[in-house]
Amino acid sequence: MQYEYVTCGSMIKLKNVNYGTRLHSHDVKYGSGSQQQSVTAVHASEDNNSYWRIKGKAKSDCVRGTPIKCGQTIRLTHMNTGRNLHSHHFQSPLSNNYEVSAFGEAGVGDDGDNWNVQCDETSWRRDEEIRLKHVVTSGYLHISGETYGRPIKGQMEVSAAHGISSKNAWKVAEGVYIKPSDTSNWQKSTETHHHDEL
Repeated sequence: MQYEYVTCGSMIKLKNVNYGTRLHSHDVKYGSGSQQQSVTAVHASEDNNSYWRIKGKAKSDCVRGTPIKCGQTIRLTHMNTGRNLHSHHFQSPLSNNYEVSAFGEAGVGDDGDNWNVQCDETSWRRDEEIRLKHVVTSGYLHISGETYGRPIKGQMEVSAAHGISSKNAWKVAEGVYIKPSDTSNWQKSTETHHHDEL
């Protein structure tokens, strides 16, 4: 693999290690809890609602093209709706963990959008399993295994939960990665056999 690290400004899909599903959002709001935009997980690798842009923490952006360090706090902005991956103390609809939603407008949200990258190396390697720990609630981005009915039938609940397990381990999958040494150049992921048309 030519570029080893996940870098600031890269556009990625995150795949849950336990379930093989990708972190997803869409302009469908929760019917309970915060009533913010819902975040789920889907099996389809080609779904274009599963792309997230990596940014620095709220009010302190990272430099495009620099590797994300283990222990660094980031935001993930949903590409199609411009809202940030978010959590708070509302209960999630199915598992009663912390609800995970997409929040804000045009990438601007609040401190509930901050997630700490938990990994074992100095920086986040593209072939490494990581966890995302929510700064405010200390919950890990998590898939319980619960599945929704209508209107998002078959999609899996995403929540934030205490306790480390394989259900909150993630790897990067398809994406567009900014080269660490050349922020003007983009590189398509060759990590999987499936190539998304961007």
